[in-house]
Amino acid sequence: MELSEIRGQIDSVDQELLKLFLRRMELSEHVAAVKNEQGLPISNRAREREILARVAAEAGDKERYAHQLFTTLFHLSCARQAELLSAPTQVGAQIRASLAAGAEVFPQTGLVACQGMEGANSQAACDRLLPRGTIVYVKSFEAVVSAVESGLCRFGVLPIENSSNGSVRAVYDLLQRHRLSIVRSTRLCIRHELLGLPGAKADELTEIYSHPQAIGQCGHFLESLSGVRVIPCDNTATAAKLVAERKDPHVAALSSHACAELYGLSVLNEDVQDSDNNYTRFICITKEPAIYAGADRISLIIACENKAGALYDILSKPAALGVNMTKLESCPVTGRNFEFIFFIELEASVKDPAVLPMLEEIERSSQSFHFLGNYSEV
Repeated sequence: MELSEIRGQIDSVDQELLKLFLRRMELSEHVAAVKNEQGLPISNRAREREILARVAAEAGDKERYAHQLFTTLFHLSCARQAELLSAPTQVGAQIRASLAAGAEVFPQTGLVACQGMEGANSQAACDRLLPRGTIVYVKSFEAVVSAVESGLCRFGVLPIENSSNGSVRAVYDLLQRHRLSIVRSTRLCIRHELLGLPGAKADELTEIYSHPQAIGQCGHFLESLSGVRVIPCDNTATAAKLVAERKDPHVAALSSHACAELYGLSVLNEDVQDSDNNYTRFICITKEPAIYAGADRISLIIACENKAGALYDILSKPAALGVNMTKLESCPVTGRNFEFIFFIELEASVKDPAVLPMLEEIERSSQSFHFLGNYSEV
């Protein structure tokens, strides 16, 4: 049989498959109407297992492929049923309120809480997120959250992950424990420099100060030094200021070029970070949820049952709609042994008609569900 003839037969089979698929989806819509009327859940794992058992018995040596085909059909069927379900959900109400509270243009002004001081990377992130904002400096990430929750500041800016040193777990813990919303994010290219007093020499240093994240991002450089104590402090700007105030030529800081100029320090060594592709991502949080124009990133916190297939069942829902997942991170539940929650980020907008039903179905399938926000990254 010629290749062209085989392909012709495949085209014919595809036509039949499409007709059967559309008929199956039409029947799924009828199923959704019955479930909606009777208040039944969308997912029916017992029914799915029954069908898969029959498929396995009839598919012969192609059982693996048939299993994948029918599993995909189940996900698509559930996604369509979710679009048609009218049962109220918390995430649905939150998203409608967030859209109403948002605007076409993200605010350019307002009080914004920032951990650190002038010259810190968080300050640069604040300037990018709210170009004409008024920064209120606080001592800790917890204080940023408190300032936002109390109403002292409308916005707060927090680092959430670094491309070289991973997630900022303290911030994930705060998002887990406090009901806050993410309204925007940004990425900064971070360049660390070794700063000391004018005339200081790198080979005569005995102490280096910096933030733990910066220390982690410069591990290779620090390992190359001998006889030098590395001391953590609140942030990189604090480290630079401390060196300027100590007036000790044997003390240096891992900080930025901006801090060198700000505190009158000399650059003893440039670009000491492990990777030139060193980016830190910052989020802008608020107490009241809002979704602004152009939002295309969704962040969630979920918890699912501790059983086989539970997480896959949740993750299959965005996959069925072709929604890209850009982050999946597990974190231990505070105060509980061997229980985890999951931070998920999706490339999607709630203005897409299929996305809200997907989120509602994830909420129904999760033990706990927290919609952090739908926002854009600048």
